[in-house]
Amino acid sequence: MSNNGITNWTRADDAMVEDAIRRGASRRDILRMFLAGGISLAAGGSIFTRATAALAATPVKGGHFKAAGWSSSTSDTLDPAKASLSTDYVRCCSLYNRLTFLAQGGDLQMELADTIDSEDAKVWTIKLKSGVTFHDGKSLTADDVVFSLKRHLDKETGSKVNSIAKQMEEIKSVDKLTVQITLAAANADLPTILAMHHFMIVQDGTTDFSKGIGTGAFKLESFEPGVRSMMSRNANYFKPGGAHVDSFEYFAISDEVARVNAVLSGDIHLGASVKPQSLRLIEGQSNVDVVKSTSGNYTNLNMRLDMSPGDKAGFIEGVKHLLNRELIEKSVMRGLAEVANDQPIAPMSAYHNAELKPRDFDPEKAKHLFEKAGLLGQSIPVVASDAATSSVEMATVLQQAGSKIGMNFDVQRVPSDGYWSNYWLKAPVHFGNINPRPTPDILFSLLYASNAPWNESQYKSEKFDSMLLEARGELDFEKRKAIYGDMQAMIANEAGTAIPVYLSNVDAKQTKLQGLLPNPLGGQMGYAMAEYVWLEA
Repeated sequence: MSNNGITNWTRADDAMVEDAIRRGASRRDILRMFLAGGISLAAGGSIFTRATAALAATPVKGGHFKAAGWSSSTSDTLDPAKASLSTDYVRCCSLYNRLTFLAQGGDLQMELADTIDSEDAKVWTIKLKSGVTFHDGKSLTADDVVFSLKRHLDKETGSKVNSIAKQMEEIKSVDKLTVQITLAAANADLPTILAMHHFMIVQDGTTDFSKGIGTGAFKLESFEPGVRSMMSRNANYFKPGGAHVDSFEYFAISDEVARVNAVLSGDIHLGASVKPQSLRLIEGQSNVDVVKSTSGNYTNLNMRLDMSPGDKAGFIEGVKHLLNRELIEKSVMRGLAEVANDQPIAPMSAYHNAELKPRDFDPEKAKHLFEKAGLLGQSIPVVASDAATSSVEMATVLQQAGSKIGMNFDVQRVPSDGYWSNYWLKAPVHFGNINPRPTPDILFSLLYASNAPWNESQYKSEKFDSMLLEARGELDFEKRKAIYGDMQAMIANEAGTAIPVYLSNVDAKQTKLQGLLPNPLGGQMGYAMAEYVWLEA
């Protein structure tokens, strides 16, 4: 926060103060928090005044909120366990709730849970809020939570977080509003893990998810996979005040310029994930602004280790040296990014390994490695798409660098529609785009463990798997950080995933749309925006 009374205060810190005020903290409570962090009373008073002013505009009730994401598919789903696209997450966040919620600044809050406690990080007791009802009037009970969590353990469900949920060895109801979870091994991250989008709570026995019956701030009116969804405000929502807008409409506009123009013309209130190149369309417009969030999102180049050319020694290392990271950060991302070191834990994480330096841009070294692999001069297909943020531009940077050393990268630009089902995880060399996750354990389990459901380069290491288990049960922060640091180095040096930069997510919005704050789970307020935004009259 500060150093010798000199305040180094950020918008994220302001947001935390605003949130504390919303939850009833008094001026004395806030100033006591400042003193504990080394902030002077004078500086603290100024911050408190600014935060109070930011909240002075009372949220407006009513209105129809329209927003557009960047991709959709006919496989769009209302089943939280199967959600894989950001559009899925937005709908699920509107219709359902989680046991916990990760707010701005990484603040973990209780949502459907009233308390979550454990004495050994292995056996957890969850007390649920009373008086919560589903959209059809049924009361929330422990049986709903048990059913929702156990679904992830059933292979027939096809849960995207099956590998993470497997640590839940026993899930049982103790009484009507109490659930006990016993883990296979200690994991202090469980309350944070339960804030993931996939762990939404659904009604006991649900098999038909087309109706979207949850406890969330909105009720489903209509849903056309790959087209759009319409929702109306849940008048019986358990949170005081409920959603501010009366209704919410969400769909995708895959074309970047069309999405931005829809915001500029007023056809939609928010256009998600705007590329840096499109900011020039927004600059100077009085009715439009942007919300920026750098929370760990990245676009990566995946080279499968079990396919050619990724199975040729030297190819992957060569590509990592041929990626001009500074050029990507400055020119492709227009400064809205931070140079990365080929592993997924971003600098904003307390577990980030800052000693692991990014590879230098070294075309001659790359050329030598390609020669060693017997690939120099060959044509290497690289699949890119607008579906993976800025991947086409990154591929072009790689292609241009390769042409100067006699390496031919054939950039194959494919449509956004169907990209994630037809090319991602399948093509020998292709791009991915990973949304932020709250803990290293989640990222490693989803993407790099031998049994990871989204193992993009088919990286498999028994040592890595054992270290993942060791870190998960380590309650000492420094020891855990050291293990995670070694694991980051293993990914950077052994996996076939090149991560050149960490991206700043930018959502374009009309200025009349208020209440949108940065969130550690990504843009669109961690995909939970519909519940919190309002439209100025």
